[in-house]
Amino acid sequence: MDWSLLITQATINGLIVGLLYLLMAVGFTLVFGIMRMVNFAHGEFYMLGAFGAYFFTTSLHLPFLAAVGLTLAGSIIFGGLLEWLILKPFRRDELNGMIVTIGMAMILQNLALIIFGPDPLSMPAVAEGTLEIAGIVIPNSRVYVVGFAAVVLALLYVFLKYSRPGRALRAVVEDFEIASIQGIRARIYYPLGFGLGVGLASVAGALMAPLFSVSPFVGATPLLKAFIVVVLGGLGSIPGAAFAGLVLGLIESYASLFFSSSTADMVIFAIVMVMLVMRPKGLLGKGEI
Repeated sequence: MDWSLLITQATINGLIVGLLYLLMAVGFTLVFGIMRMVNFAHGEFYMLGAFGAYFFTTSLHLPFLAAVGLTLAGSIIFGGLLEWLILKPFRRDELNGMIVTIGMAMILQNLALIIFGPDPLSMPAVAEGTLEIAGIVIPNSRVYVVGFAAVVLALLYVFLKYSRPGRALRAVVEDFEIASIQGIRARIYYPLGFGLGVGLASVAGALMAPLFSVSPFVGATPLLKAFIVVVLGGLGSIPGAAFAGLVLGLIESYASLFFSSSTADMVIFAIVMVMLVMRPKGLLGKGEI
């Protein structure tokens, strides 16, 4: 048994999964950082993204990239409208906002259950065949997914780093009061921030749809992983969420290689508990809740 090859394969698989955790966690962190709201509907937005990709590819027969692009654009608009129409009275109201998002999650899940039914649905593969590099085998469908995820993250980085709205969003996430003092009209960025958060969750679901089955209940595990990533990275810290997402993917992949998937979950939760005891603020968090 070539352990170096197995570890390399596990590293690549961990980075692939970590990229998708990163998309989920950055969207979750954006919403929390701007609105100080724990979005319990984040997993359901992941689920809607998966169903969006499924609908566009199987019913409208669109290419997968077009389906993901339409899902991303539509979910950003949908998220912005949800924030403006429903969540606006609960901005920076942690408890009531959390309760509203729980109700929103139940509504979205049951609507999906009524429309699509309870049975898991399968999407056609994005691409056939495999890519082999130095003995490491990667399905082409995963290469496709990782490439699109990397493009989305690169566009998000450019937007947050160089655009005026993106810099304003970062300022609001870092410190709402200081941003307001500096003349940033923070409240007009709430729909944009929530829409981006919903968009990132939806695109993660759309990208994962060809790799796994699609059902109204697929959002629970990604939501849990997003929570874990945010705790590890630090509440409200976008760099922390990005770093912790990749770390979580690698830990999960290595633990599954040497033990089992159930043991991998035990290892992850043990790390989270140790982190909460040793560094409650997370890796890069400021500890403000």
